[in-house]
Amino acid sequence: MSGVTAVLLLVVLATAVATGARHWSVPAPSLLVVAGVLAGLLPFVPRVVVPPAVISVAVLPPLLYASAEEISWRELKAVWRPVTVLALGLVLASAFSIGALAGQLTGLPPAMAFVLGAVLASTDPVAVTALGRRLALPTRVQTLVQSESLFNDATSLVLFKVAISLAVTAGSVSVGAAAGEFLLLAGGGALVGGASAALVAAIRSRTEDPVLETVIALVTPYAAYVLAEDLHTSGVTAVVVAGVALGAQGHRLTTARIRLQVRAVYQTVVFLLESVVFAIIGLELPSLIRDLTPQESGWPWQALLIALTLILIRLLWIFPTAWITQRQRPRDGGSGLNWRVPAVLTWAGTRGVMPLAAALSIPLLADDGSPLPYRELVLVLTTSVVAFTLVVQGFTLAPVVRASGIALEPEATVREEAQAAETVLRVALERLESLVDTESVAEVVADRMRRDLLARLEYTRIRLADAQLGADGTAEADTGEGSGEGEGQLSGQDVATVLGYRRLRRDLIAVESAELRRLYDEQRISDATRSSLQHALDLEEAGLGEL
Repeated sequence: MSGVTAVLLLVVLATAVATGARHWSVPAPSLLVVAGVLAGLLPFVPRVVVPPAVISVAVLPPLLYASAEEISWRELKAVWRPVTVLALGLVLASAFSIGALAGQLTGLPPAMAFVLGAVLASTDPVAVTALGRRLALPTRVQTLVQSESLFNDATSLVLFKVAISLAVTAGSVSVGAAAGEFLLLAGGGALVGGASAALVAAIRSRTEDPVLETVIALVTPYAAYVLAEDLHTSGVTAVVVAGVALGAQGHRLTTARIRLQVRAVYQTVVFLLESVVFAIIGLELPSLIRDLTPQESGWPWQALLIALTLILIRLLWIFPTAWITQRQRPRDGGSGLNWRVPAVLTWAGTRGVMPLAAALSIPLLADDGSPLPYRELVLVLTTSVVAFTLVVQGFTLAPVVRASGIALEPEATVREEAQAAETVLRVALERLESLVDTESVAEVVADRMRRDLLARLEYTRIRLADAQLGADGTAEADTGEGSGEGEGQLSGQDVATVLGYRRLRRDLIAVESAELRRLYDEQRISDATRSSLQHALDLEEAGLGEL
């Protein structure tokens, strides 16, 4: 079987399994890992060897960028303190604890045990985002989980570089040198990411070509990553900062038609890359196990104990932190963190693509030219722990969220969307009446638009009433934006009336979009509600066609 055939079959397998996961409502990353392991055990499946650059350069940047774009800047500012505590303190605690445990369990020398601890210290943003999409978590909790996984990589990468230096050179690294490395990686990566975002924003604000906009969106994460790595800073941090910065202002940079096209293309790319990379994690494990020596046959129970220890460390860190946070914020009146939120945060700490990419980048040889000992064991333990967390925690995360009671009820989401839609429609009606008063629009066009908006307003009232009654099925209803009478009933009118209606509707859509941003800035609606209603407005505006 040629390499090209194997890659095509991998893409087909991953796509089929991911599609089945959506159909069966199970977490795709978990099912993909299981499918990958089963496929890797088949005798006719060739050995899977993935160069580190394929994952770290070709796969990671767009996945990290897509995950960072989803983060609400407003919510990120609200959770930066716990994110900092988790991204620094928990990573350090996990790295040193796992390093000490691995040294006792596996017989790894201290330097290689520390390498394993550094590799597994941080949660994975790709896995966390992929698992979190299917859960109705409160916005702030979702932001906290995603932000922690995105920003803890700088800490983990510094520890990994220090550990590799110890393992390869058998030397020592001072605390001051490690702190300086951290500042260079994290601070330098943030500066590169911010500069990249500013440059891309300037370009996109002056571009109206959908194809060019799509290319820019696809190239941005790669450019930020490669530039940061060439400057010896953190490419991961650069991509994350660029994604957060551009995601916060994306609706101001482009038109509705371009936003829809870029979103569709990016969703396709992310779906394919996520599907393939999680399948690779499962496929690689059987091949790696075959490389172990008989003396390393105890890896299954060692990996299990390490995975359970990671969960225990996370629990022992998060619950006291949550308790301190509650004590410092009594004004929340019990609405802040409680045992339910820490339980979900603990169980959401899966490992994934980032630890695998780091483990694959461990050098083959030491400085003296001899093979680096225990490299295969570290790879097997890393991949096994990643597979365990993705399968066990991935399949059980949804039940944990349901048991905690913090998941958003569908009726609450529908109610918030309906209330926001009603508000923006009222603003649009006020704008329409002001145009009529100044005779800026033809009466026939204004009358048709008034009836259209009133019909939409009535629809939102029905949705709101259904949500308050807890009626079934309302959560999947259309947002009401873009429905109603509209241009379909004007097909018999003359061209001037049709064009007048289109111009008026575009003007009102701009008014509604501005009102949505105002509601969001005043914290009256969540980022999810704003995005959903804005997407509906974009669909309608794109459907109006060119004037």
